[in-house]
Amino acid sequence: MNEYPSLPQENLKKIQGRIVFLLIVLGVGFAAIFFRAWTLQISEGNFYQEQSENNRVREVFIQPRRGYIFDRTGKVLVNNVPGFTLYLIPEDVKDREYVLHKISEVLGFTVEEIQKKLAQRESSPYLPVKVKDGMTLKEVALFEEDQLNLAGLKIEVEYQRNYVFGKLGAHVLGYVGEISEKQMDAPEYENLPQGTLIGQFGIEKKYDPYLRGEAGEKGIEVDALGHEIKVLSMKEPGGSKDLYLTLDLETQKAAEEALGEEAGAIVAIDPKSGDVLAMTSHPEFDPQNLSGRISQKDWDAVLKDPFKPLNNRAIQGLYPPGSVFKILMSIAALEADKIDPSRNVVCAGGFPFGKRVFRDWKQGGHGLVNLHRSLVESCDVYYYKLGNDLGIDLIAEEAHRFGLGSLTGIDLPSEKEGIIPSPEWKLKMRNEPWFPGETLSVSIGQGYVNFTPLQAAYMMSQVANGGYRYKPRLLKEVYDRKNGKTEAFPPVLIEKQDISPRTLKWVREALRGVVHEPHGTAYSSRSELFEMAGKTGTAQVIQARAGAGGNLNSKTLPKVLQDHAWFVAFAPYENPTIVVAVLVEHGGHGGASAAPLAKKVFEAFLAGKHV
Repeated sequence: MNEYPSLPQENLKKIQGRIVFLLIVLGVGFAAIFFRAWTLQISEGNFYQEQSENNRVREVFIQPRRGYIFDRTGKVLVNNVPGFTLYLIPEDVKDREYVLHKISEVLGFTVEEIQKKLAQRESSPYLPVKVKDGMTLKEVALFEEDQLNLAGLKIEVEYQRNYVFGKLGAHVLGYVGEISEKQMDAPEYENLPQGTLIGQFGIEKKYDPYLRGEAGEKGIEVDALGHEIKVLSMKEPGGSKDLYLTLDLETQKAAEEALGEEAGAIVAIDPKSGDVLAMTSHPEFDPQNLSGRISQKDWDAVLKDPFKPLNNRAIQGLYPPGSVFKILMSIAALEADKIDPSRNVVCAGGFPFGKRVFRDWKQGGHGLVNLHRSLVESCDVYYYKLGNDLGIDLIAEEAHRFGLGSLTGIDLPSEKEGIIPSPEWKLKMRNEPWFPGETLSVSIGQGYVNFTPLQAAYMMSQVANGGYRYKPRLLKEVYDRKNGKTEAFPPVLIEKQDISPRTLKWVREALRGVVHEPHGTAYSSRSELFEMAGKTGTAQVIQARAGAGGNLNSKTLPKVLQDHAWFVAFAPYENPTIVVAVLVEHGGHGGASAAPLAKKVFEAFLAGKHV
């Protein structure tokens, strides 16, 4: 026998070995393929299915139409108009750098601003991020002409907020803006989608739950570039409600026009209900410019404006009331039986007190002055003596009884309280004792005392209506278009003060004399249409060198150092239906600067009402 195996046998073994190796390789390969298929389809199937669906199907947020805002007679103040909104879907963007620079070039945002906005959606790259609403046709055209290079951008037609009369009533109406990341964490905005427009100021903010409504949603199928192919599902937005305010449009217009370029505020109130008929604050802002997406540069410019246009001076401006405070001083003295209103006091132009002389505004004084004449001609010396007799505690008590130094409760955000000083207040706030001379300063509305124009109108309303304290209000009704139902918000009576008819008669007659007697400080502002009663005030910005009194206002002084001008009044005299408070910053004398503005507001409201 041949001791070597044949050549074919050797080849057969080699072939068999190779087949075994090949089978092992194939087995491992198939195992890997099977494992990967199991991973993709079973273990991570839900994830990849979601990714696939996101590439084909999207859920798109539909901005709800905000409710309209009307004045008390049904005139539209705020509505909605169609506009263009730019969205960016991060996952669909092919050339991120080009797209961001294009947005920056067309809309004026910095690349950093856009990136910061996109960073809020890193966990949801398929959801659209709102870049800007209210785009112009020119801006839309610049994006549309380059759409092939701008995958990930889409333009939607949505309803934008429209302030019908521009700046009119801006501080009352407010503005809307896109919800911020911080606001999205607040309980009241829970579950709101990014890009939702919410009220950021004024009535828009205060009553946002009524106005906002509920967002809609639609499911769409998209192509590889993210363009919509067809709508798969639709949930319509809805639920917003309309507001009817207490504002009277024509009175508001008159107040805006009267104040003009002056800084200050005008407030008009119905003393029988607390309804705010007009409220204006200047300098104003344009709510249209602030609603929607505003660049950081423009927003910083608004915040740094030295004239503070966002400050609602009607409820946030704190000013010494000047001689307007003499109304309250007179009531306090009469109610405490501290004065005989017919008794004369000698005013020689100053009131010696300690080592100082507290001056009267009128050099040489007013001569013999009783209560009536002290209000008509605004004699300071009379009230220095009166304040010294009353004492600061009684003065503070009476001021608080009229609601001064406290929030009125008006339905606007960020109202300020003001200050009615007392020994306890000074010790707490300044850790200092109260000095008797400070009482004299308070007696003519100077020193630490200050309050808002709204509080001045609030005080005068109680004089006009006999002591009824109504909560100032702006919301009259809420209307639900869906079911046609109206929710009314009636006047709120806080309390009825016990003020004697005798006190009211003395004070009201003197206030009428301020306007209608020849020596009255507002005599030049009387109207032929009706009788009004009021009080002027001139609040010092800088203090006289020789005491709290004196008059430093002069044309030689810079505007910023001149006195603030006040006028607070009601009309018609016999049956008051409107109270107006005017504050003109650095306007000088109240009779010359503030009273004529109030007259314009009175005439606008009362014209045609057969007064």
